[in-house]
Amino acid sequence: MAEHDSDREGREPDEKGVPFDEDAAWAAIVAGYGEEPPDPPGSRPFRSVEDLALPEPEPEGEDDGGVEGGGAGDKPAKPLGSSVSFAPGVGPRDYTAREPSDDDFDEDDEGHFVPPEPPPLPAADATAKFAWLAVIGGPVLLLLAVLLGWEMTWWLATLGVGGFLGGFVTLVVRMKTDEDDGDPGRGAVV
Repeated sequence: MAEHDSDREGREPDEKGVPFDEDAAWAAIVAGYGEEPPDPPGSRPFRSVEDLALPEPEPEGEDDGGVEGGGAGDKPAKPLGSSVSFAPGVGPRDYTAREPSDDDFDEDDEGHFVPPEPPPLPAADATAKFAWLAVIGGPVLLLLAVLLGWEMTWWLATLGVGGFLGGFVTLVVRMKTDEDDGDPGRGAVV
């Protein structure tokens, strides 16, 4: 309240005896609603979205050479839009870089890097295969039971949850470590 009272200090005090006529204030607002102030000098009139592609209208004060409908022969016609159009299938996103060749390099360049073939994946033993089957098969079994509306019996739940947990623990225990010796704090070996 103190903020509202502080900006009233420089003004005259309100008259206590005259009631405020709210209906008259609203009537004044509604009466002045439809009026639009004149445009400032030099401004262009508002154009709706539908008329934006049309050429600019000529200002009313210009002389059109005495010919009704404008002097079409005096001025060249303006283009209707300013956008750039491309033929179908041609545009800035259709650019492809050319293939590099050996002529692109100087004497200092060594040429293209071709990575060596990766080593083949190690063969999985039977324990690892069954562990992966349990990790993936347990949740799939439970999902099938829910989707097909099977009754969730104790053996179905035990097989799904126990298979997932048992397969996961088996895979974690069988992970190999990269340590060659018992001293992991030696740092970098050169």
